[in-house]
Amino acid sequence: MSSRRGAPLFVIAMVSTILVLLVPLAAQTAGAKPRPWTPLTTADGQPDLQGVWTDTSATPLERPAAFAGRSLLTDEEVRRLKERWDRLSSSDNDFLAGDNFFLALVADLPSVNNPNATGTALNMVPRVFDNRTSLITDPADGRIPPLTPEGLKRQAAAQASTLAIPWQPGVDAATARQRQAAAEANRALPSGPEDLSNLLRCISWGVPKLSGNFNYASHYQIIQSPGSFILLNEVNHEARIIPIDGRAHLPQTLRQWNGDSRGHWEGPTLIVDTTNFSPKSFFMGSAADLHLTERFRRISADTITYEVTIDDRTTWTRPWTAVVRLQRSEDSLYESACHEGNYEVISGILAGARAEEKARRSAPGEPK
Repeated sequence: MSSRRGAPLFVIAMVSTILVLLVPLAAQTAGAKPRPWTPLTTADGQPDLQGVWTDTSATPLERPAAFAGRSLLTDEEVRRLKERWDRLSSSDNDFLAGDNFFLALVADLPSVNNPNATGTALNMVPRVFDNRTSLITDPADGRIPPLTPEGLKRQAAAQASTLAIPWQPGVDAATARQRQAAAEANRALPSGPEDLSNLLRCISWGVPKLSGNFNYASHYQIIQSPGSFILLNEVNHEARIIPIDGRAHLPQTLRQWNGDSRGHWEGPTLIVDTTNFSPKSFFMGSAADLHLTERFRRISADTITYEVTIDDRTTWTRPWTAVVRLQRSEDSLYESACHEGNYEVISGILAGARAEEKARRSAPGEPK
């Protein structure tokens, strides 16, 4: 009898518990503000930036001329750009990477013909749109500063050894083929692997990485320890191991492909100073004189702001700064390595160069 009398009390207790749980839920669904994000820390008290992060922003590195003087788009403009992305990425258009992708959307092209493409638009990763018109925040015009005379010379030398030609919105396929033929006729042919880029040779993809330039090299993993901050890049499987224990930079006589990085915390922000790049390094024309100041700060559970200031007065007339928003991912990182030398690709490029040399010697009027 006592158990039967207790049953109603048990039911009442259960109902009361459920109501207690449902009241906060109902408040949330009624528009109550979510609890503010509480920053996490590692076991040794550092701000916790660990995890897998992606950079798949649709925002171009440089501000397009169509948005000159504007740092932000309207919500309606973003909506239209998304619609154009859905159209171009779901059809059999040519692959576009970097700012060219965004320029195609701004031009509202019905189709894309890219003479440099090695795939279709279906190979492009989904992009995250926001209201920014450029990743560059300084200078205020959102554009890379002018090159110095020395910088112009280095970039011209690099462009002379590549088969790729600049893509332009709205250029028809026939015109693109004509420009490609002209580029082939005038380009400097590589005599050996040393004439090819570090990226092609799989030596290093360089620092810093602004992923939009690669499109698919967008995953990173951050690992922290009491004395180190490790940034692992999925593509080419490169790991930057950055000391944060107060040690000094290496002597200037010691140079490295990805420079010599040293980090320290200023509140919730990790600041990384990188110098000592090799003369054989290459970031947009810059090499041994490159100096980077990078700032990593977690601003929410799902977002890290990555700000990089790029300074090389032998390449650009002034420093410039870009801001990337890294988004947290539930994906796992898998090895995407490339053996140094990249034999299959490099052997094909060099064999093609020798064949092209032979064809040039056989052309009428050419020295044999």
